[in-house]
Amino acid sequence: MAGSLSILPDPPPPPAPIGLIAGGGRLPILIAKGLKEMGYEVHGVGLHLQYDDDLPSMCSSFHDVGLLRMKSWGRTLRRFDVRHAIMVGRVDKAKLMHERWRMVRNIPDITTMLAWYRHLRHDRRSHAVLKVVAEELDRNGVSLIDSTIPIPDQLSTPGVMTKKRPTNDQQTDIDFVWPLLTELLRLDIGQALTVRDRDVISVEAVEGTDRMIMRTGELCSRGGWTLVKGARAQHDRRSDVPTVGVHTIENIYKNRGTCLAIAAGDVIMLDKEMMIDRADKYGIAIVGVPVSHAPITTTNGVTNAAANGTLSPSNG
Repeated sequence: MAGSLSILPDPPPPPAPIGLIAGGGRLPILIAKGLKEMGYEVHGVGLHLQYDDDLPSMCSSFHDVGLLRMKSWGRTLRRFDVRHAIMVGRVDKAKLMHERWRMVRNIPDITTMLAWYRHLRHDRRSHAVLKVVAEELDRNGVSLIDSTIPIPDQLSTPGVMTKKRPTNDQQTDIDFVWPLLTELLRLDIGQALTVRDRDVISVEAVEGTDRMIMRTGELCSRGGWTLVKGARAQHDRRSDVPTVGVHTIENIYKNRGTCLAIAAGDVIMLDKEMMIDRADKYGIAIVGVPVSHAPITTTNGVTNAAANGTLSPSNG
């Protein structure tokens, strides 16, 4: 399943209604804004205690639903004749643990309990959860679509995106570690790792990128390390698209990192212009690496891609 390619439905033409199943963070806000600018009618379904307070006002309708009550997600959207939806945003488990009425509000419905027993008790990885959610929504007549459609201007692009370019050593680190990242993604362990001097410092797992960055700062006190991040091959873009943002740059700077290399076209850059400006302020290079990346040849010790201002696979 992890290696299979999902053929996603095309979105309907505007002004058709589009559902937005929202967790936390800034991404659902940008998705709602993008859909409205494209002329769609947005109907929001916010996971209880997760979504941003500003999101309901951006939607034509909005309903608070329980995280463990999947049946209600599709039923709510179908009341507004929604046949296509986008699902984005993070889930903060701590909020669920400290909410006063969590035991009542988050009692799982029969659909969620059956899904857990039949599928998720054996495999709780992101793509397994997404498959279960997508199948349940399909049964209610709602199809999940590519979550990046409303935000093409927020995706990473090939080449150096900042004024600061990667040094020869940083480019060599990227060339060295990219095949290792590809294998990490294939195994579905995490989406990122950090490197300096051709030596892997940290590998992301369940703790997420932010905590991995902090761990890297502790392990590499001299700094100067590079963060690389990408998406699993044939990644299902209906959910869990790798994301970085201004907070990522702040975190890298605070922990003495100096370069960010991300898969071109496969990583969302939240508030992209602001993120690049912040990286320029801190002297951090941001590089978009083509998915077909191969080690880049050098001439007289100068990386060709760095000299040209773009990254491209070597012809050799």
